[in-house]
Amino acid sequence: MLAEEKVRKKAGFAALSGLLAALALTLSLLEGMLPPLPGMPPGAKLGLSNVVMMYAAGTLGLPFAMALAVIKGGFALLTRGVTAGAMSLSGGILSTLCAWVLLKRTRASLSLTGVCGALAHNSGQLLTAFALMGQAVAAYAPVLMAASVITGLLTGAVLRASLPLLEKAGGFLTGGKK
Repeated sequence: MLAEEKVRKKAGFAALSGLLAALALTLSLLEGMLPPLPGMPPGAKLGLSNVVMMYAAGTLGLPFAMALAVIKGGFALLTRGVTAGAMSLSGGILSTLCAWVLLKRTRASLSLTGVCGALAHNSGQLLTAFALMGQAVAAYAPVLMAASVITGLLTGAVLRASLPLLEKAGGFLTGGKK
């Protein structure tokens, strides 16, 4: 019976992993189709797929969350080109690491984690843009960082609101009691 339970948990984890990856990619794709947000700087997005990344970092651990960040970066590379792929990868890795540290090492609130994750994501993107285009992007940093606070608060709130459903689905798929 123990081996059977172990197999069921592994299968559930695989199913949950696939669902989270599909959700992150779908949210990223849908967000790319949305018109620019009124009052936000050009290129600023809500970061809806970061809700999935924060959940993964806090629940499934850093290795899985980083793998998800790499998958998202690869998806951006395939669908939007090299620059978008590099920006997604750099921002995704930094924000995922930031979310994991805040959620697992400090037990920070979801709002703080969302804001810091958005700041880390945009910092990674700005560093990549700086490497590709030079120091001209530095003037855009304050505007983008201010937008990070707004979008980070929103992603934290969305995760807080969707957490019961995510935990229920995760517990169901992995055989937990959730």
